[in-house]
Amino acid sequence: MKIIVTSLFVQDQDKALKFYSENLGFVKKHDIPLGEFRWISLVSPEDQEGTELLLEPNNHPAAKEYQNKIFADGIPATMFGVADIRKEYERLLEKGVKFTMEPTKMGEITIAVFDDTCGNLIQIMQK
Repeated sequence: MKIIVTSLFVQDQDKALKFYSENLGFVKKHDIPLGEFRWISLVSPEDQEGTELLLEPNNHPAAKEYQNKIFADGIPATMFGVADIRKEYERLLEKGVKFTMEPTKMGEITIAVFDDTCGNLIQIMQK
């Protein structure tokens, strides 16, 4: 068994697609109309057959509440691995990404946290 898709609640699918593709550099894999919403998934450009990130609309009240509460408490919704966190941090700053935590060493890892503009805090980590 392996993880093939992981979901991330977003407030606006179009805004999220633009942020995750243009700012973060993920590649759109699927964009399929499903009634009012769409099945939008992205993959890493380094592993286009790998795990898909599904941009899930947060239209369900429980999804909105969950998203709002973890954001308010400063809890990242997910984590992405990077090879060079300082380089990635600088690249994202140049694209206007707002960080809530600069790269910070914690034991054997270094993490940073940014706001995805779609209701989530996202953590990046370098091992």
